[in-house]
Formats: sequence, C-alpha cells, structure tokens
Amino acid sequence: MINKILTNLKTFFIEIGELSLFAGRFFKEAFKPPYEFKELLKQCYNMGNRSLLLVAITGFIIGLVLTLQTRPTLMEFGAVSWMPSMVGISIVRELGPMITALVCAGRIGSGIGAELGSMRVTEQIDAMEVSGTNPFKYLVVTRIMATTLMLPLLIIFGDAVALFGSFLVENLKGNVSFQLFFNQVFNSLDFGDIVPATAKSFFFGFAIGLVGCFKGYYCKKGTAGVGKAANSAVVFTSLLLFVIDFIAVFVADIFYEL
Repeated sequence: MINKILTNLKTFFIEIGELSLFAGRFFKEAFKPPYEFKELLKQCYNMGNRSLLLVAITGFIIGLVLTLQTRPTLMEFGAVSWMPSMVGISIVRELGPMITALVCAGRIGSGIGAELGSMRVTEQIDAMEVSGTNPFKYLVVTRIMATTLMLPLLIIFGDAVALFGSFLVENLKGNVSFQLFFNQVFNSLDFGDIVPATAKSFFFGFAIGLVGCFKGYYCKKGTAGVGKAANSAVVFTSLLLFVIDFIAVFVADIFYEL
C-alpha cells in the first residue's frame, strides 16, 4: 500500500516536472517567427464561438438558481434589496470565472487532448517533423494562445448572461426594473473585484490549453491512449484550476487589504 502511494506520488511529481518543461518550451517557441496567425484565428473561432451556447446556458442557469435559492433567506432578514449586489459580487468574483472555466475545461481541454492524441497515434505529428514543419509551434502554441485569449471573453459573456438570468427572477418575484437591478450590481463592484477576476481568467485559459496540449502531444500509442489523454486532460485541468483559483484569491486578498 505504501509502495503504491509512493509510486503514485513519484509519477505525479515527474508529470509536474514534464509539464513545467512543456510550458517553458511554449514560451520559448511562442515569440519566435514564423507566426501561425491563420491557425491561431481558426483555433480562436473553434474554442470561442463554438463554446458560446454552452457558456450561455450554464451562466443563465447559475443566475437563476443562485437568485432562487438565496432570495427566501434574504427575505427572512428583510435584506432582499441587497440581492442584486450579492449576486453581482458572487458571480463576478468567483462563480462566473470558476464554473465557466470548468465547463470549458470539459469541452475545450478534452477536445484538444483527443485531437492531438489522435494525431500522435496516427503519426501525423511525426510526419510534420519529417517534412520540416514545426508541429509544436503549429499545433501547441496556437491552441494555448487561443485558450488564453478566448477564456476571458467567454467568462465576461457568461457573467453577463448569469446576471441577466438573476434579473429575470428579481423582475418576476420583486418587480425590479432593469435599470435599478444593474445600477445596484455595478455600484457594488469595485476595482478589487473586477481586476483579480479578469487576471485569473487568463491563467485559467492558459492552464486549459497547456494541459490539454501536453496530454495530447505526449499521448501513448493506441486508441486507448487517446481516450486516456482526453480524460486525464479534464481531470488534471480541473484540479489545476482550483489551485490557481486559490492562489489568485489569496494574492488578491493580500493586495486588497493593503
């Protein structure tokens, strides 16, 4: 039992080291010409535009459920007028970025892992290396940059839809106008709420792209390896997102207190 735990720990730390080297190679390759702008735009479209519906549905349900669950408790204390402020801060600070990132990790991270894994298994990546093309720059750099750029936009879109869902509940239950609801939301937000949430969304996007590409690029041979790459990309990314979120909240709290 102890040997198994030690073996798993050793494998985990080896994988962390390999992932760090993979990230270092990304930064080395990302700023060297030639630049694959067409592939980058294609990946931005695939990851951004095609995720809008999923993010919108998720955000809308978050806004509805959060408001419906919280409203009765606030009514007991006569604090229902604070509902827009509470929902706005909760969604913008934490719920919007975290849940959108987890949804995108499931859709985008697994997709990248499966795509690159199937290319590795069918030896397409090896063929690119033989033909003189840099597969790392073409396949990995473009996808990581696309997720890093697109996820903050998806999070902003998801936050907006979630707030609109919350407004619908408030409008039906308490007859709150659109202007009053969103005035209270924006008045409750300040610099310390928006900047950390926006900054960590870039790290979320980078983590999703990095882990998905890492798992797919070094996928083991066979069709089982492709499935394992896609599955492990989602699991590892989800764990990494929680770690990044904790660090971001901890650092933001230090600076906010100062």
